[in-house]
Amino acid sequence: MKNIFSFPPRAQTSCSACNLRKNCLPAGIAEGDIAQLEALTHVKRTFRRGDYLFHSGSPLRALYAVRSGFFKTHVLHANGHEQVTGFQMAGEIMGMDAISTDIHTCSAVALEDSEVCELPFGKLEELGRKLPTLQRHLHRIMSSEIVRDHGTMLLLGSMHAEERLAAFLLNLSQRFAARGYSPSAFQLRMTRQEIGNYLGMKLETVSRTLSRFQKAGLISVRNKAVEILDANNLRSFFA
Repeated sequence: MKNIFSFPPRAQTSCSACNLRKNCLPAGIAEGDIAQLEALTHVKRTFRRGDYLFHSGSPLRALYAVRSGFFKTHVLHANGHEQVTGFQMAGEIMGMDAISTDIHTCSAVALEDSEVCELPFGKLEELGRKLPTLQRHLHRIMSSEIVRDHGTMLLLGSMHAEERLAAFLLNLSQRFAARGYSPSAFQLRMTRQEIGNYLGMKLETVSRTLSRFQKAGLISVRNKAVEILDANNLRSFFA
């Protein structure tokens, strides 16, 4: 489906010059091999907040490397209730939910103005057969997705509200740090309602728990700005 709200094309940045290449590209990939990958990623797509990258039920055409911004994936239950399944940030790959069936099982929407690199899946598979390091890297990414899903199941199945929210904040901290951003001070791109939906918590519970953490000196919260003041004690909730 054509996105009529997309920005016009902008100046392109090559994979070799991208500051997120260590997150998207396999370690040790040769410069000549990067050139072959760049030939696939010449399409950079930009999205405004609220634009959809893909919809549930749409066919698999490509994988998407988030270059900037933040996305949310979600599914709709038969009763129309939305269930948030994840939040994706710069340096992460989206669209792998459709690999097994060639159909997307969730929808992805931008939570802020964002840009992605489009990787046509058929051509990516073909290149992966030529470049074993790329194929192994894709397998590692898919494995990481499985591990993340298991972690979410653990959050929802066996943790109390404080444990869930503490684990969520520390996970964001680790992901920001891996991308060269501050691990202790960051903006929440998602709403409290979306956090609660993802963690299986009511909006009021999310707000009360954040306030409790702040009163205990574990974090500082101002609107969407969060600063982790005591990561060790925050981690003690579920250690």
